[in-house]
Amino acid sequence: MSGPSNEEDDFAVQNTPGYKITQKKTVDEYAKLDAEDESLARWKASLGIVPGAASAENSGQPQVTVHTLELVSPTLPAGKKLTMNLDDKKPQEKPFTIKEGIEYNVRITFKVHHGISTGIRYIQVVKRAGITVDKMSVMLGSFNGNPNVVQTKNFDPEESPSGMLARSGTYHVRSRVVDDDGQVFADWEWSFKLAKDWE
Repeated sequence: MSGPSNEEDDFAVQNTPGYKITQKKTVDEYAKLDAEDESLARWKASLGIVPGAASAENSGQPQVTVHTLELVSPTLPAGKKLTMNLDDKKPQEKPFTIKEGIEYNVRITFKVHHGISTGIRYIQVVKRAGITVDKMSVMLGSFNGNPNVVQTKNFDPEESPSGMLARSGTYHVRSRVVDDDGQVFADWEWSFKLAKDWE
């Protein structure tokens, strides 16, 4: 019988086959690459990648901040929202209640404040009674920093489990947002339970 796995193993970044992580560069370094290519220079400028843009990188502001995580479903009663405001820095007071057997998806909002962030992904591990029952890893993308732009990512729809066994107990979730170097931008815990109907 093997011992329990290291929890950090659940959050190890899995690289896409054939994708090679390159050395990180500053916005200024990216702006100077292939500077003689006019069309590429125009494209980079449209993304805000211009020489001298690196000054914000040393502002002390975190590179990426996660603002909200929301569970969205067309079956939710009018006016009901299941949203975690991660700006509050407070732990979730009580578990979300999710109706069993319905389609829902996760939506996350975040900002990339400065620099070039490559391969940002959301990883989620769900446990019940200490046993991992689900794991999800979703690529959010690569971004050039712009503190005025809120990025929104809607994950693919899923179906919540159903049945008496699924409704017993509370599901504990640990969520993390990392980049392809494994740098952790956000790490938080929350919980949910399943019920026959929305509460």
